[in-house]
Amino acid sequence: MDFNLSEEQTAIQDSLKRYLAKDYTFEHRRALTKSELGHSSDAWKTYAELGLLALPFPEEVGGLGGNAIDTMLIAETLGTALALEPFIPSIVIAGSLIADIGNAAQKDTLLGGITQGTTIATLAHQEPGARYNTHHVATTAKKDGDGWSLSGHKAVVLAAASANKLLVSARTSGSAFDANGISLFVVDAKAAGLTLRPYGTQDGQRAADVILKDVKVGADALVGQVNQALPAIEWALDRGIAALCAEAVGVMATLNAQTLEYLKNRKQFDQPIGKFQVLQHRMADMAMAAEYGRAMALLAAVKVDSKDAAERRRHVSAAKAYIGQSARTVGQGAVQMHGGMGVTDELMAAHLFKRLTVINQTFGDVDHHLGKFSDTLLAA
Repeated sequence: MDFNLSEEQTAIQDSLKRYLAKDYTFEHRRALTKSELGHSSDAWKTYAELGLLALPFPEEVGGLGGNAIDTMLIAETLGTALALEPFIPSIVIAGSLIADIGNAAQKDTLLGGITQGTTIATLAHQEPGARYNTHHVATTAKKDGDGWSLSGHKAVVLAAASANKLLVSARTSGSAFDANGISLFVVDAKAAGLTLRPYGTQDGQRAADVILKDVKVGADALVGQVNQALPAIEWALDRGIAALCAEAVGVMATLNAQTLEYLKNRKQFDQPIGKFQVLQHRMADMAMAAEYGRAMALLAAVKVDSKDAAERRRHVSAAKAYIGQSARTVGQGAVQMHGGMGVTDELMAAHLFKRLTVINQTFGDVDHHLGKFSDTLLAA
């Protein structure tokens, strides 16, 4: 297999790197975390102008015909700068759902707005007490004339407060833990009966709980077929997990680079502490963990578009579990070698460590994905 990047991939990655280095400094990011929006609308427009928001989608739906490797490169590069914009929730997850099972009108209007940067969408699927179980959907959608009425509670919906549209999963038949009977609906973020409870997460990102009480939507709000949305949702979440793995690789690269620089400059006993052999060994362990993590992220990107769900989940879960372990090695090692400074808000290393910690918990932690990996092996 050829692991070299194409000229187009290198050009896109270099353009994004230049923009982030020039206009997305750490101090700029710190200010954004305290802003009302929580990310940069100017950066989002720039991503659209660079073609990043349209890149992952087929040309027939207005995209640029990219693949999961292209998505990996974008997510990894955004991770190096701890970018706050909702690329994974809106483009990778919500966008892929519309591209996969949306009707022609939804692809034209909703996906068109997403790729142009004028619409931010996010998937509202996780519920309180679900514990990463994608089958657990207690939110209901009942027929209401020609349309539907939605009621329920969605938890930790990423980027919900800045989204124009929510893709809400709801049960149209069966009990709360059935795989069948789940449908997907487009809901306007300002719909009557919908309440957002936004909050900041530990890594400076934003999420919200979404409360739906008799929210009315039309028949055209249904995405895909009634009762059959779960396979598409799980595939979209797998794409999101693969992209998160790539982002974690970018975060680890920056954290390792900053730690190495600190070891070169911090002096004790009249010499840089990087000359102490024990710290050199620790730094070597961190470098290897990041490099192995990148190999696993690449594996996830290669396999995430597989139509064989068992094969896809096996490799994506293996990558998420391994990268969760790598992130802990890198994150905790960096904080310990920085000493007390490693957890201060003024130091980027602390923010990098927090982001790695939250990535590990998002869409399943190490233990969850080790279990999924084992289950797919037993089923094979």
